[in-house]
Order: sequence, then structure tokens, then C-alpha cells
Amino acid sequence: MTVELLNPPGIPAPEFYRQMAVTSGSRTVYLAGQVARTADGTPVGTGDLAAQVEQAYVNVATALAAVGGSFDHVAKLTVYVVDWTPDKLADLGAGVRRAAERLGVDPTKPVTLISVAGLGEPDLLVEVDAVAVLP
Repeated sequence: MTVELLNPPGIPAPEFYRQMAVTSGSRTVYLAGQVARTADGTPVGTGDLAAQVEQAYVNVATALAAVGGSFDHVAKLTVYVVDWTPDKLADLGAGVRRAAERLGVDPTKPVTLISVAGLGEPDLLVEVDAVAVLP
């Protein structure tokens, strides 16, 4: 495994993500932000944060597969959510869980969540970028 996920002693140990990833691979992949679009650009989940999160995570996995990787190789995620408030956590979590079930992966990665005023297109509610390390 090229990515070891940890919650080191002395800092909080969150349930839904890990505080740290230690990598040992030889190829680093920096993936641009993925949004709720199918391969042909069709919008997914207009107005539905959970559906958009699911599609963005699936797009991350699809992109990594194209270079011989998988979601298991993700070392760090950054999730940008339009007008984030804590009441959106349930929908965010639902989307992550659905993507994890669909992909058959463990979605707990080091993650930074950032609230933004808007994204590249007005219907987008979330964008997910990733750094992965492949063997």
C-alpha cells in the first residue's frame, strides 16, 4: 500500500476522516477539482448536495483509474462546498457514503473542507480535488 492513513496521538481522532497520510509511492497525481458532471458534461444532482458529492467522488476514482490508480491511493482531499453551514454535514456524509458503497472503497482520507461563495458554474454545490500517490 502506498498510502498509510493515521490519526496520530496528541491530536483529535475524527471518526469520518484521518488526520494524516504517509506515502511511499513513486508517482504523485494532482487531480483538478471534480464536480457533478458525467463524462459528456451532463449535470448530476442539480440542487442535491449528496448527489453532487457522490458524483464528484466517483469522478475522482474514474480519473485515477485512467492512470492505474484507485481511490485507495488518495493521500489528501480538498472539498469545496458552496455556502457551507454545519446543517449540510448530513448531505455531505450521505454523498460520501453512497460513493464509497458504489466504488467499494474506504472514503476516510485526510480532508480539508472549505466554504466558498460559488464555483465555476452556478448549479455546482461542491468540488473535490485530490492528491494521490501511486506505486
